[in-house]
Parts: sequence; structure tokens; C-alpha cells
Amino acid sequence: MIEIISVRFKSGGKQYYFNPNGQQFRPGDGVIVETSRGTEYAYCVQENTLIDEIELTAPLRPVVRAATPEDTRSVESNREKEKKAFAICQQKILEHGLDMKLVSAEYSFDGSKVLFFFTSEGRVDFRALVKDLASTIHARIELRQIGVRDEAKMLGGLGICGRPFCCAQFLDDFQPVSIKMAKTQNLSLNPTKISGTCGRLMCCLKYEQEAYEDLVKRAPKVESFVETPDGAGTVSSVNLLRQTVQVRLDSAPETPQCYRNCELCVIRNGKGKRPEDYVEPPLSELAKLRYQPEEQPAEEEMLTAALEAAFPARAEMSEERREEPKPARRRNRSRHRRPKGEGREETAPKAQAAPQAAPGGGEKPAEGGERKGGHRRRRRSRGGGSKPAAPQE
Repeated sequence: MIEIISVRFKSGGKQYYFNPNGQQFRPGDGVIVETSRGTEYAYCVQENTLIDEIELTAPLRPVVRAATPEDTRSVESNREKEKKAFAICQQKILEHGLDMKLVSAEYSFDGSKVLFFFTSEGRVDFRALVKDLASTIHARIELRQIGVRDEAKMLGGLGICGRPFCCAQFLDDFQPVSIKMAKTQNLSLNPTKISGTCGRLMCCLKYEQEAYEDLVKRAPKVESFVETPDGAGTVSSVNLLRQTVQVRLDSAPETPQCYRNCELCVIRNGKGKRPEDYVEPPLSELAKLRYQPEEQPAEEEMLTAALEAAFPARAEMSEERREEPKPARRRNRSRHRRPKGEGREETAPKAQAAPQAAPGGGEKPAEGGERKGGHRRRRRSRGGGSKPAAPQE
């Protein structure tokens, strides 16, 4: 195992690894390191970490020392000099009439060298420009031609998505992007829609390419001859993300039907002639291809299982609570009680009520009527009184 730290020379630039040489650094600390360009000032982005030596491709260079306040002031002074050097170089380019676009100027940490970055469509003879700049700035001059992608990474900006450029934020290296990726993802081939500010294809086309390639393997091609639960037909369109296809059935070609990929049986994949000896199976056999959704547990059960998996201690506590006996609950009946003597009538029980003779010779029920289900009911005649008995002859 070997101890390393990760540093950056620019915000959003590529990370480089150095040997801390026994010193402890934290993210944001300034360090002085030795590079191929000479001594430079960098910012620590990852603290001391142990890794295996097999992961290293080249021997690490040690950190010279930690940055001091004087080093920070010299870096700020170099930033002011870079602005003046940029304006001087731009003026000299116009005087020499060179076909080049100046992008940025960088001073070395010790201020002995100035590096100018520019873009151009072809080769530029800038030997006279270098001599003129050296006599004006009084430092070593170096001009470096870069591409349009490197220019966008240095300058930064906002993409068509409304977010800062990926290359200026987190991309360390540029990945190769081709027009085939846009075709695989069913994107518009209009250059203005799939190109970035730099004029090249957008780097984000690379992000989802592997997922689309995996989906393409599972889906039939357009114009494929397939069998569906409703009969045979031809694929008219494919939706890779939803994994569905539109099929024109031979029985109803004017109304395409939508099916899942798992409901299809591909007879001929892609364009070509329909098999001459093909015989369509009966619908009873084709109906077996229809998708049958599996029974999934309720949302509450799925949520409970996820919580128990994430918090095992919580699951044990819930099991203990289930085993504990639950105390009996007292029902509050205060809302249903009536004050004593209010809305009640004192009546004798039915068993003690003495039968009284009715005018017609019948028996009169006890006052208060019958009790059914705990409620008292009163029987009343429709005419408002008791019906008289029939006269006896």
C-alpha cells in the first residue's frame, strides 16, 4: 500500500496524484508540486488515501511542500499579469495579421514563462509573433494550439440543457462520440440539436449508449415479421425505453396495435421477404403469448420489507412489540350516555305487566309495548286509536 493525495491545477480540471511525502493535507489546501512544466501551485481535492501499488501506472512525484500565504499572493499576482499578457498578445496577433483565435494565457508559478493557448483551422507560422512578444513581456513565450473542445473546457459556459458544460465541471478526458450513437438512441439527426456549443457532438450522448445498446438486443427491428397474441403482423415502430412495439396485423393493417417485447415471437427479424411456407398458428395457441402480470405484494408490505432490510434493529423492535400483550382498552361511552331521568319513561317490565281487558273482550298489551334489541317500540294503529271489537250476536 502507498499513500497518495489528489490535486488539481484548475477548477474542474483533471486530477493528478502525488506522494504527500509524509505530510497531511485536507481538501482545499494549497500545495507546491514539481511537474514537467516546472514548479506549480495546485489545490488538494482528496486527502491522504492508501491504495494498492498495482493501481498506479507510473511512479508518483513527491509534494515539494505545503503552500504558504506568500505563495498564494504570488499566484494572485500572476492572475493580474495574465490579463495584461492576454491583451498584449491579442494586439500583436492583429498587427501580424495571423488567422488564429487566442483563448487564454497562463503564467508559470515563478513567473518566468507565459503559455498562450489558441485555436486555428490550419497551421500558423507564429515565429515572428513569438519574438515580438518576448521583447515586450520579457519572459519565455510558448504558444500551443488546441481544439474547439479544449477551448470550451477552458472558457466554460451553459449548454442547451441549461447546465454548465460537462467538460468544464467533471469530465477529465474527452470520450469519442459518433453519429451512430444518435441513431441508436432515436435522436434527431439535425446537427443543431445534437451538437454542443463547441460545434462537435455532445459528450452526453456517451452516457446512455450502453443502456440503449442493451435494449436494442432485446427488441425486434422495424419491418420484422412477428407473431402476436392477436395474430401475425409486421413491426411498424419500436419504443426502446418502454420496451414496446407497434405491429400492423395482417387481419387489420389500418389500426396498429401495441405489444410488449415479451409478447412477440419473431419469425423474420428486419427487412426481407415473408417466409413462403409460413402457416399462421390458431389464435388459441397465439393467445398463450399474452403477457400475464405477476402478483406483486401490496405497497405497504413492500415498504415494510424495505425498512426492515435497511434498519434491522427497527425490525427486531417491531417483533418485540408484537409479542407484548396489548392492554385492554376502555371504551369511552360518555358521548352516548344520557342524563338520568331525561328522555326516559318509567315502565314496568313486560313479565310483571298485568293484562287488562279490552273493550272488545281482548287483552290490552302492557303500557310501553315490547322491547326488541334493547330499544322500546310502541305500536300505534293507523287510525290513531284501538280498533273496536266486533259485536257479539
